[in-house]
Amino acid sequence: MRRCAFALVLLFSCAGFGRIAVAADTARSYTIDPAHSQLEIIGIESGGEVRAVFKKYSAAVAFAPDALATSKADVVIDMSSIDSQDKDRDAALRGPDLFDAAQFPTAHFVTRSFGLSERGFSAFGTLTMHGVTKNLVVFFNFAQSDDGPIMEGAARIKRLDFGVGKGKWEGFQELADSVRIKFKILLMPKK
Repeated sequence: MRRCAFALVLLFSCAGFGRIAVAADTARSYTIDPAHSQLEIIGIESGGEVRAVFKKYSAAVAFAPDALATSKADVVIDMSSIDSQDKDRDAALRGPDLFDAAQFPTAHFVTRSFGLSERGFSAFGTLTMHGVTKNLVVFFNFAQSDDGPIMEGAARIKRLDFGVGKGKWEGFQELADSVRIKFKILLMPKK
């Protein structure tokens, strides 16, 4: 009888320890600090590099380096918030021949899974832009700073895969197909 009672105590203790271990392997939830974050695209127009930032975007992130299985991210970008510091270029980017922000106001990236990479981490997911959804891999680093955790990384897309480019933008003469996405976001614990 004493052995049976001891076995039950041991079993319940192990079960309790298992719950604690699972809780420790759960990703922590964050939002972004927009004042200390940046989302940038870099393209080649007429042979020269052009950079633009998105002023409005949101992200719900759950991440921990030791809990990749429970990590996730959901990012929504306001396409009309693009700013290349050139009003004519911004109007063209927002217009019907490129982003067509009136018809497709947002781009949306959602992760499926995370993994390790040579550069730190990889986020595997889908990007929906201009009414088209494609797989996308984002490479990034995750580091602690005095202000909080920082995610910094990049990805590369082909704009024509998403149907971005009509008229004079349909080919490669004016605007290269390959576009780089760079980001540096400061994460804040979700309340």
